Amino acid sequence: MNEVKTHYRNCNICEAMCGLEIKYQDKQILSIKGDQNDPFSKGYNCPKATALEDFYYDKDRLKTPIKRTTSGWVDISWEEAFDEITEKFKAIQHKHGKNALAVYLGNPNAHSLGNAMMLKPFSKSLGTINRFSSASADQLPHHVASNFMFGAGMLIPVPDIDRTDFMLIIGGNPVVSNGSMMTAPNVIGRMKAIQKRGGKVVVVDPKCSRTAKIADQHLFIRPEKDALLLFALIHCVFASNKVNLRHLAAMTDGVETLESVAKDYAPEDVAEFVGIDAQSIRQLAADMTAADSAVCYSRMGASTQTFGGLCQWLTNVLNIITGNFDRAGGAMFPQPAYDLLRNHVKGHKSSFGQYHSRVRKLPFFNGEFPVSTLAEEIQTPGESQIKSLITIAGNPVLSAPNGKQLADAFTELDYMVSVDIYLNETTKYADIILPGTTGVENSHFDIFFNSFSVRNTVKYSAPLFEKNANQRSDWQILKEISSRMTNTPMDPYTPEMILDRELTQGPYGEEGMSLQKLIDNPHGIDMGPLMPCIEQRIKTATGKIDLAPRIYLDDLSRLNALMATAPRDQTYPFDLIGRRLVKSHNTWTQNSARLVKGKNPCTLEIHSQDAQTLGIKQGQLLKVSSRVGEIHIEAAITNDILQGVVCMPQGWGHNQQGTRMSIAATQPGVSMNDLTDASKVDTLTGNAVLNGIPVAIKLASL
Repeated sequence: MNEVKTHYRNCNICEAMCGLEIKYQDKQILSIKGDQNDPFSKGYNCPKATALEDFYYDKDRLKTPIKRTTSGWVDISWEEAFDEITEKFKAIQHKHGKNALAVYLGNPNAHSLGNAMMLKPFSKSLGTINRFSSASADQLPHHVASNFMFGAGMLIPVPDIDRTDFMLIIGGNPVVSNGSMMTAPNVIGRMKAIQKRGGKVVVVDPKCSRTAKIADQHLFIRPEKDALLLFALIHCVFASNKVNLRHLAAMTDGVETLESVAKDYAPEDVAEFVGIDAQSIRQLAADMTAADSAVCYSRMGASTQTFGGLCQWLTNVLNIITGNFDRAGGAMFPQPAYDLLRNHVKGHKSSFGQYHSRVRKLPFFNGEFPVSTLAEEIQTPGESQIKSLITIAGNPVLSAPNGKQLADAFTELDYMVSVDIYLNETTKYADIILPGTTGVENSHFDIFFNSFSVRNTVKYSAPLFEKNANQRSDWQILKEISSRMTNTPMDPYTPEMILDRELTQGPYGEEGMSLQKLIDNPHGIDMGPLMPCIEQRIKTATGKIDLAPRIYLDDLSRLNALMATAPRDQTYPFDLIGRRLVKSHNTWTQNSARLVKGKNPCTLEIHSQDAQTLGIKQGQLLKVSSRVGEIHIEAAITNDILQGVVCMPQGWGHNQQGTRMSIAATQPGVSMNDLTDASKVDTLTGNAVLNGIPVAIKLASL
């Protein structure tokens, strides 16, 4: 028997970049635990990492192409699959035009080195502008704010959590998510370190989350009112003459405009709508301005809502005017070894609004349209109607708004292909499924999440196990289709070749950074804390921060109308929000027994007073309905949620026929996106609304 060996890599399931130590013998994994020598995660890892073993050995995982036939799914060869796919795609585009073919990209693509390298040329090879992704059901408002304020959508400021003295968290649960647009393993440890050094953490959220329970203070807020709170805080900073731009004074435009606008949002004017009294708002502003360093971090609850664009703009504004931007302990820009902005020219014309979606006229940005419009682009006849689709590592039937509408739309396609390791709720509609390698079979480098990291580190992970002769990596699948669609030979470049070039030509190239250096340092390399760098990183034409872009000022009428409307829809009197679970990330992670075992995690949390009023008892089955659909879900009564608000996790609903995720089916839950409304979006950015959904509740038996 061969000796026990050790392999070091980063976990690729979420964005925390936790370093792992994997003990193995031959092709048998013996243990997975945190790498104590990883300079970033320092031995920390969450329960999801151990499930990498489960996905590698999963009997449900596809390893060869399969084709849907009238008698069921059958295995086919790669050659047969590629021949049919390119023939069908070309025929559909010849008949209906290039844009009749569409692409949908799921979240796991961001965690794949090969896909991150190959998706751009792949999309170009198809010749269509109809590209959609999970980003517009998640983080689009962050990118739009960075685009208009700093000149580049990927120039995302992140909290310098390790050095801040005051952290305000709005609509985020980083203890469970390990950051999210703030790559930070062991957030609980980092938060406790803030408190240990005499600092303070405040959470503003409709739910008293795990993060809120660790924080020094929690304030309940009504869903979708975060922009009003942020404006009130900004109002207080101006009114108390606490504006302090520090070194950014000469490179910040729009201060006077912003001060004029903020006068209309005094705490007393917004308190009734926000649900936080004026004195508490003023004290929150005073605490932030009094701290030696402070940072505001707003996330999913503030992003995936009707005013997500305004929220992310105002979050940046608050950090800037309090003197906590591009400064230790505030919001800072990482300087990653693989710099996605290396070739981004200052003043480069933004793609925002370059096109608009055919049916609803939602804005195009960063090479894609909002996913909320995908179903109607398939179902609405006319020029450039989508007739064919390829999904890559995504399950939008469960993860995108109004999943049932999307499912219906997929049945109307002339032809559909999925690149995925599972026959799931989306891929079951495909004509052919192409399975790539996954997890420990792949090399790994976090291209995107080093750009959101709270510390500058870098790490490369070679594959633990080589794929078998009949398997293809996702990037190899994409390159093969690209070559056939363009009738050109495949180029010889591998992800590692491109990675090495970017590392050697990147910001640390002169210091000897290269792929070989990372191979020689399998635990990763620490390049130090975030440093002030805005003068080098900013990409606006003027070289200045735009504090008051016209696009946001023009959206204020929509926000102001919020204060003139009835506070509660009597037909749908409750607001539904999402809930993050520590053992769940994407829908595919639910096919691990160790991640779904135990009691049902897919419950509807409801305040005890609301439950009493409705005659609901713990564990009873409830009927929850919205404008677009209804579900049945178990009640979980709690006082950890604001009255009038209910909460359930996203990404469940493995109770459909025709799938092959046997473990997920044992704990199926129900899909929140049977309730979310694809017509309800943040009209400024086009991002989906997954929080603040009006719903009605009653006992399922009534």
